[in-house]
Amino acid sequence: MPAKGYCNLGFARVDTDRKKRKGFPEVIYAPGKTLTHLRSISKEIIRHRNDLIITRIDEKNYGYLKEGIPGLKYSPLAKIAYLKQTKKTQGNGFILVVTGGTSDIPVAEEAALTSEIMGCKVKRLFDVGVAGVHRVIDKKHLLKKAKVIIVIAGMEGALASIVSGMASSVVIAVPTSIGYGASFKGVAALLTMLNSCSPGVAVVNIDNGFGAGYLAAMIYRSKNE
Repeated sequence: MPAKGYCNLGFARVDTDRKKRKGFPEVIYAPGKTLTHLRSISKEIIRHRNDLIITRIDEKNYGYLKEGIPGLKYSPLAKIAYLKQTKKTQGNGFILVVTGGTSDIPVAEEAALTSEIMGCKVKRLFDVGVAGVHRVIDKKHLLKKAKVIIVIAGMEGALASIVSGMASSVVIAVPTSIGYGASFKGVAALLTMLNSCSPGVAVVNIDNGFGAGYLAAMIYRSKNE
């Protein structure tokens, strides 16, 4: 008799109950998994009529999976493979994804696409970092309208505080590993964001666009219930 709430594949226990708890099924993190394991887990998620997201997957491995999963799509920028099997009603408003520079866009796309697959409307505002702060000030109207804002920045990571100071919504800050030596591969941006004096800033881990997109979607859905 199968265990309640998950399916035991021997090498993995697929959490088939997660959609009931979180509103979205288990997401697959690709690095470290064999192609056989990725395919088996993916098919188990699909078998339960769930949407599928595979993060941090390269194009070669996507090509292998696509042969056995019709309709599987891929974003090379976000490095996400996905298959939507359910239609979700989009609520009012949008999630705004903001980056400090164009080098932050891959992490931003991981966040944006995650939220979109989870049924949210997303707008993008790229390359508005603090070295030219007038660029983000010029889009103040977008900041004020957003239900949730995701700010992605490397270097010193100051953009999250600036955006939060102009917006009324929650800001989810994502430090990236973009920057020169003293940025310590994102640690400098992480500490800046954690020490923000602007209230309402939540911080996820370095380069964790998926985590930010997932959290933003949960907040977005709660505002539209």
